[in-house]
Amino acid sequence: MAVFLFGVLVSLLCVGVFSNAFEKQQTLTQKDIDAAVLHTLQSKELPSPSSKAAAAVQGAVVRVLAFAADPKNKNTDIESGVGTGVVIKDDGTILTNFHVVAGAKKLRVTFFDGTETDAFVVSVQADKDLAVLKPQKIPDDLEAAILGSSQQLVPGDLVVAVGFPYGIGPSVSSGVVSGLNRHFKSPDGQQMLTGLIQFDAAANPGNSGGPLVNTSGEVVGIVTAILNPTSARTFIGIGFATTIESAGSAVGLPPF
Repeated sequence: MAVFLFGVLVSLLCVGVFSNAFEKQQTLTQKDIDAAVLHTLQSKELPSPSSKAAAAVQGAVVRVLAFAADPKNKNTDIESGVGTGVVIKDDGTILTNFHVVAGAKKLRVTFFDGTETDAFVVSVQADKDLAVLKPQKIPDDLEAAILGSSQQLVPGDLVVAVGFPYGIGPSVSSGVVSGLNRHFKSPDGQQMLTGLIQFDAAANPGNSGGPLVNTSGEVVGIVTAILNPTSARTFIGIGFATTIESAGSAVGLPPF
């Protein structure tokens, strides 16, 4: 009997020793946590701020095609221009540039999922080069872009432009805010835009009307113009965007 009790006691002591050792082994220190985080950062490639910003808004970006009557056949419409728009309300309301839709006989928009539909102009603010469109139909899972504030921007902040340069897209480019409260005179000298965001993310014809996005994925501006002293109409590193606050107030939308 004594031998049996001694055996039980030894077993209990062994269990206690192994249990305490196991608990000590399972206790994580701050050093362990820091090492695990560092290992993850070194071994896994995390999404870049630019890609996350673009992904946040990409579902709300649309291609805008403008059509005019064919001078050779007035019963036929021909493509007269391409631009970009961004959905700013869940009902499909689209914000774009006025010069993208000006003079068009018909407008057609293409959503992120490939849905194509005709659209019509709801309102315009020509002196701000802005227009609001309403599509005839929208995708079931359409989500509007998140609108931010340009008031927090400072030169050097990362921004992303999403659009359809030369109809190719949606295309993403990234850069920084180059300056604030800039002025831009149209090539014909007839229009002066003020209070603009200057940026260096690549933009070309077709980007007009697309969103300028901060690293939180919020739309802070509408791409409006590029500066090029030649007739090439290509990007040389200076683009301009109307602030989202100015865009909203100009087309009669409530404050964001």
